[in-house]
Formats: sequence, C-alpha cells, structure tokens
Amino acid sequence: MKKLLIPLFILLTGCQSAYYAAMEKVGIEKRDILVDRVEDAKDAQQDAQQQFSSALEQLSELIQFDGGELQEVYQNLKDQYEVSEESASRVSAQIDKVESVAEALFDEWQDELDQYSNENLRRDSQRKLKETQRRYLSLVKSMRKAESKMAPVLSALQDNMLYLKHNLNAAAVGALQGELNNIKKDVDQLIKEMNSAIAQSNEFINNMKGG
Repeated sequence: MKKLLIPLFILLTGCQSAYYAAMEKVGIEKRDILVDRVEDAKDAQQDAQQQFSSALEQLSELIQFDGGELQEVYQNLKDQYEVSEESASRVSAQIDKVESVAEALFDEWQDELDQYSNENLRRDSQRKLKETQRRYLSLVKSMRKAESKMAPVLSALQDNMLYLKHNLNAAAVGALQGELNNIKKDVDQLIKEMNSAIAQSNEFINNMKGG
C-alpha cells in the first residue's frame, strides 16, 4: 500500500506545481492563490455555521413534535444531517487547499532569500516571511480547532437519527429531549470557534493585501 501512496503523492505534487506554474504565467502568484483559498475556507466555514444551525433547528422541531406527520419531520432531520456532512467535508477540503499552497509559497520564499545580493533587502524579506508564517500558523490552528468541533455535532446528530430510524414514535422522540441541550452546546461552541477563525481569516487576508 505504501508503495502505491508514494507515486500518488509525487503525482499530486507534480500536478500542483504545474498548476502554480501555469497561474504564474498569467500573473497570479502563490500569494494571490493563498489569499483566494483563505477566502474560500472562510466562506465554507460561514456556510457550515448556517447549516449546523439549521440542523439544530430541525432536531429541535422534531423533539418538540406535537402532532402531524412524524416521518416527514424525521426525513427533514435526515436531510439536514447529510447536508451537514457535506458542509463539514467542504470545510476540511478548503483548509487542506490553504495548507497546500501555503507550503509551496513559503518554500519558494525561503529559497529566494539566497538569491539576494542586497543584504538589507534580504533581511527585510526574511523578516516578512517569518511574520507571515507566524500569522498563517495561528490562522490554520484556529481553522483546525473550529473544524474539530464539527465531529461531535455530526456524531450526535447521527446517533439521534439512527435511534429514531427504528423507533419512530412519540415515546422515542420524548426520550431524546435531554440530548437537545447537549447538541446545542456543541453547536454554540462550533459557531464560536468558527467566528474566531473567520475573524482571523479576514485579518490575514487584509495583511496579505497590505491593508
């Protein structure tokens, strides 16, 4: 298996390098791509906030069920769970893309320090590299922390959904009432961490743009 993974890694790395080279030919540098990907990650987190809030509302509606078509309300919760899963996957994928281009950018930046003949300019560029790396590492740490808060919510939603799937009646719904507060706490924590990551994203983008 490891023998297969190494060529795949080389292929993917080569594809990324070719992509960055092609973008540079049309005047789009890795720095610009990083900014765009941080913006995409920020948008994905904002969408995830809304989606997890919607799933919580749907679970609340189901648990407060007081008549009507229970199967329909359950199906809505199931749909919300599946969309939440997709939303969480998008967040993770966007953060991965941020990390990929950042690594390429910082490697290039470090290599180019050796090409300076003016020592003052080289030192200033090195200082800016270290400062950008510091801000970036703080940003990614915040993004990953927010990302980690999605798993407990998805797990709880799945547990509730699976339980109701085979016990779709008023008694079963009532048995889950105590779960709602726990899930709400998890969603509130998720939104709080994502707000922090979103704020850091905006700050990072402004710094990268020189704002």
